[in-house]
Amino acid sequence: MISTTAEVREQHRFDPAALERYMREHVAGFAGPLGVKQFRGGQSNPTYYLTAGGREYVLRRKPPGKLLPSAHAVDREYRVITALGGIGFPVPRTYALCEDAGVIGTVFYIMDCVHGRVITDPAIPGLTPRERAAVYDSLGEVQARLHTVDWQALGLGDFGKPGNYFARQIHRWTQQYRASETEKIEAMERLIAWLPEHLPPGDETTLVHGDFRLGNTIIHPTEPRVAAVLDWELSTLGHPLADLAYNCLPYRFTREWEGLADKNLAELGIPTEEDYVAAYCRRTRRAGIPDWDFCLAFAMFRLAAIAQGIMGRALAGTANDPNARERGARARPLAESAWALVAGCAG
Repeated sequence: MISTTAEVREQHRFDPAALERYMREHVAGFAGPLGVKQFRGGQSNPTYYLTAGGREYVLRRKPPGKLLPSAHAVDREYRVITALGGIGFPVPRTYALCEDAGVIGTVFYIMDCVHGRVITDPAIPGLTPRERAAVYDSLGEVQARLHTVDWQALGLGDFGKPGNYFARQIHRWTQQYRASETEKIEAMERLIAWLPEHLPPGDETTLVHGDFRLGNTIIHPTEPRVAAVLDWELSTLGHPLADLAYNCLPYRFTREWEGLADKNLAELGIPTEEDYVAAYCRRTRRAGIPDWDFCLAFAMFRLAAIAQGIMGRALAGTANDPNARERGARARPLAESAWALVAGCAG
């Protein structure tokens, strides 16, 4: 992990002495002097690598500047990681949440530095088939465990709105899509009309991650298992199958989108989508998922709306990502893939 750090970016600098004073007072066992580096990568919340007294920490903060009211919720991240850590779920240990923006300029929290491998390619190059199978088994086990924790007992009863998740999310992402629409995408128009009319019967509420994928985990340095789950800023109370469907999208994409659809899964040792979902169902004691195509289409629709937002920022000249236009161009094929999935039952 440390090889991915660099000097702190100009726009993300703060006074290390102020942070050191805070940590002396609020972080048990802290001893200076404090060293500060910044993790490279496109985190929406600036993330720093701290060293002090032979120990390592990670700091996550809200970015400086004017922000949307609910965005970059590092306080929510801290809350859910702290709660899950208390029951032995694989997350970094947390030390302190500072809601006083006067210390380093924005709200931040401090957690343990977990060492391991961050793997973004779902084909997991460089491992043996047996190791890949074990990583996927661990990933599925961790997600099933997340969806079966007693969130009320963890004190997270007010962490989101229980129930009606799909309907609320479809409305929200339709609004987001409309706000950044740059062209008419017929498949998106069809989805906006069709999805609210075909919500799966019944309802469930669990703790969901919101962006659960291999790239948001740290794999143990030497063992093929998940050591920690990261990036909880989208976590809330929601429908577990929305989380699972998003996690399974690489099965539907080809290598140009870091997908698995054109890979020989048996040769790689990676379970098929059917086997991965079946293992999840066994672990969560679910008989099956009759509305799986709806769940996948919803996950693609949500990603299409996110891509459209990126394209809107790219055209407005406000995007941070140098690949923003390329990522934004995914809105149409994502919408078309989603519509192709449900078109057979669209009446």
